[in-house]
Amino acid sequence: MTDTTTSKGSLNATTAHLPAEFSDLEPFAEWILESQPERYNHRLESSMEDMRTFYDAAFPRLDAIREYCDQYPLDDLPNEARNLLLLAFSLVEVSSPIERWRQARVPDTGAASIDCIVEPII
Repeated sequence: MTDTTTSKGSLNATTAHLPAEFSDLEPFAEWILESQPERYNHRLESSMEDMRTFYDAAFPRLDAIREYCDQYPLDDLPNEARNLLLLAFSLVEVSSPIERWRQARVPDTGAASIDCIVEPII
């Protein structure tokens, strides 16, 4: 498979790939998203059941994901490792809804939102 970054920065789920040892996480390629706003919007558009399925599959692999990504300098990650890191970022994005709130939105915030203006670039 080839690089899966599109002009929007997101990945095409039909061509996205992860390192071979993480092939069990391939069904969650839709969560490989470039920016925090994309991850947040995907969280809001996803059902709790979908987020739970992703969380239950990826969370137990978090230490292995970290160890795999730590093999490479952050500014020189191979595409597969970068995709894996982006997947881990999405796992962080869904962790509070799964672990604490039991809903995609922050409780009692109504229509309020916070926009991420600056974020780390990898």
